[in-house]
Amino acid sequence: MEIVQTIQETEDEIVEEFSLFDNWEDKYEYIIDLGKKLELLDPQFKIDENKIKGCQSQVWLIANEEDGRIFFKAESDAVIVRGLVSMLIRVLSGHTSDEILNAKLDFINKIGMTTHLAQTRSNGLLSMVKQMKNYALAYKLKQQS
Repeated sequence: MEIVQTIQETEDEIVEEFSLFDNWEDKYEYIIDLGKKLELLDPQFKIDENKIKGCQSQVWLIANEEDGRIFFKAESDAVIVRGLVSMLIRVLSGHTSDEILNAKLDFINKIGMTTHLAQTRSNGLLSMVKQMKNYALAYKLKQQS
């Protein structure tokens, strides 16, 4: 059986990766590279229902649950946002509802995202986190019923 990293371990890994860069230009490049590696969403999922509200750019997010774990897929029409959502997927995908709901996601502050992103991007990032946690909550409630 595959050993899944904890959310905290993945967050720590991302913080460490970002510490390798001296300036924000390099960090943005890295975020853009992460976004380029994000698997494209099937066009059938690019519908309003899957669109994240509160994002300046278009972001589509879907989730599915397998064996009590939630897996996310997303896509955005903006390169930076694709990178941001790919980091969130890396941290949260493959975990249980409770793990996702309890995730503090400190890495966002630790790598300086909240201070270096434009206010609108920051709000968008929070909207993505909120939507992922909403999915986790919905699956949790579904499991309990």
